[in-house]
Amino acid sequence: MHIDVFRLNNGQGWDLHLKRFSDPQTLVPGRRPVLMIPGYAMNTFILSFHPGGPSMVEHLVARGFEVWTANLRGQGDARRRWPGVEDHGFKELALVDLPQVRDFVLTESLLEPDALDLVGCSLGATVIYAYLAHHPREHHVGSVISIGGPLRWTHSHPLVRLVLASPGLAGAVPVRGTRRMARLALPLARRFPGLLQLYLNPEIIDLDAADELIKTIDDPSRRLTRQIAHWLKARDLVVDGLNVSDALDQVDVPLMCVLANQDGIVPPPAALSVFDHIASRQIEVVRVGDARYPHAHADLFISHGAREAVFEPMAAWLQGRYESAPPTQPADTEHSNA
Repeated sequence: MHIDVFRLNNGQGWDLHLKRFSDPQTLVPGRRPVLMIPGYAMNTFILSFHPGGPSMVEHLVARGFEVWTANLRGQGDARRRWPGVEDHGFKELALVDLPQVRDFVLTESLLEPDALDLVGCSLGATVIYAYLAHHPREHHVGSVISIGGPLRWTHSHPLVRLVLASPGLAGAVPVRGTRRMARLALPLARRFPGLLQLYLNPEIIDLDAADELIKTIDDPSRRLTRQIAHWLKARDLVVDGLNVSDALDQVDVPLMCVLANQDGIVPPPAALSVFDHIASRQIEVVRVGDARYPHAHADLFISHGAREAVFEPMAAWLQGRYESAPPTQPADTEHSNA
């Protein structure tokens, strides 16, 4: 697998960090590049790493796709061009960084495409929704996969509501050392499984790789945290004056929604709420986990059975965009890590 690294000046004081993954032996001409966007306090590391087998990126590359990952401002190896760059929120991510990454990938792809397939991871899916809401027709998007991504907060966990109860307080204090705190918390999850049950199930994750897993964790943006708190209270997200939920009724792109059955960060109703608003006629839902092997938020990326339950359904669905016309009624499938 070839890995090419790029830096992209976003014109607002940041060099964004992109990687292109491809394999000349498997790459299928005529497909669109797959661009992955990480979520809140997250970077792209976990997309190309798995503690027990092929990662999401590796699996898709083996299935013939060219895959791109993008760290937008404040994520991973994206870097400030000078000190004191302004804090950021949804507007900067969805309306500045993502369009610039889109154009760069379309230009630098090995496939000479006219559109992308987008994969939004958690809040990365929300960033994609906001982008599409502002570009309902001229978006250059072939399809979207949302992995545990919320749109409307029809449901939220009481602990999440408590932490974000005050938008002013939520974004008032800079949060530093998130990765260090995670390094302490992950080993404890093995002894006290309830400690991180909102986020992961330690029974289906190899926590011996904790030092690697925490590399995907970043310190959060204060402005973004404040905006999430407002969004949670209002239920609908407003970006640059536009209600994203309402505006999606003008967007018709094929959409797959992957969700975990016991996700405490983004409960299934919040992830599924997009189907109440988007005009997509080609949709599919993949539900991961069951009573015996419940799945939480992070399990969608790094659980023992993620390859079979998440990565392969994604690859098959993306491949299906080229091979046949999918049904107009939503398909709903379930997967377990038995």
